[in-house]
Amino acid sequence: MTKETIESPNTIQKPKWLRVKLPVGKKYTELRGVVEKYKLNTICTSGSCPNMGECWTEGTATFMILGNICTRSCGFCGVKTGRPENVDWEEPEKVARSIKLMNIKHAVITSVDRDDIKDGGSIIWAETINAIRRANPTTSLETLIPDFQGNTTNIDRILAVAPEVISHNLETVRRLTREVRIQAKYDRSLEVLKYMKDQGQRRTKSGIMLGLGETEAEVIETMQDLANANVDILTIGQYLQPSKKHLPVKEFITPEQFDKYKEIGEKMGFKYVESGALVRSSYKAQRHLV
Repeated sequence: MTKETIESPNTIQKPKWLRVKLPVGKKYTELRGVVEKYKLNTICTSGSCPNMGECWTEGTATFMILGNICTRSCGFCGVKTGRPENVDWEEPEKVARSIKLMNIKHAVITSVDRDDIKDGGSIIWAETINAIRRANPTTSLETLIPDFQGNTTNIDRILAVAPEVISHNLETVRRLTREVRIQAKYDRSLEVLKYMKDQGQRRTKSGIMLGLGETEAEVIETMQDLANANVDILTIGQYLQPSKKHLPVKEFITPEQFDKYKEIGEKMGFKYVESGALVRSSYKAQRHLV
């Protein structure tokens, strides 16, 4: 796999193509105010997303429900892990009201994993989508869901409320899954994606991140596994280490390599392939509706 890195004894410095614009502008300030006023959790902030400035300036955001503490301890993720607080049953209306205030036309909803509760959070998921529909009947939705431990009853609750796109991220190649995702399982995620498509979900989506030590052959194998699960949309981005406590970046992937994966993915039959260093699962998500 090609790479362009500047190495020091302890770290790999970011290359020039990973420069990120600072969050500025009137629209960004307005959205920040709404998020703080209603005490909403966005993956933009909790996950330290490099696209927060660009997306918020354009008036889009990804909302994270079910709190900001996850029951899983993935080695790549900047979201806090531990014992979550009690479910906030007013959260669906808060999210719906804020989407209306922001005049969002396409909303992305995600959540922490809630393995601590029997339904995995799926009831709040369904109620949130229904609340958004009531308050914003013209808003389209993408839901980036956890695996719900493969429990189809919980997955069916999401399918029943029919978001335009349902996404679940595979995150990494098979060999690295145990280290990167810890409590998750590679095949279980594939089964969740295939199950949703088999049940008639119109658009399914998944994402992987690169730079954790995977080989090109492993990436292509993972892409093919997702294609075999009839996933419609694939996102491929660069892993960025959230803190010194998280897994280190092993490699910065070049733009040319990302372009190569995009071409390979399109030949595999994906309807959309977003591939680039700063691509994240919800980046420019409105493109994936057609």
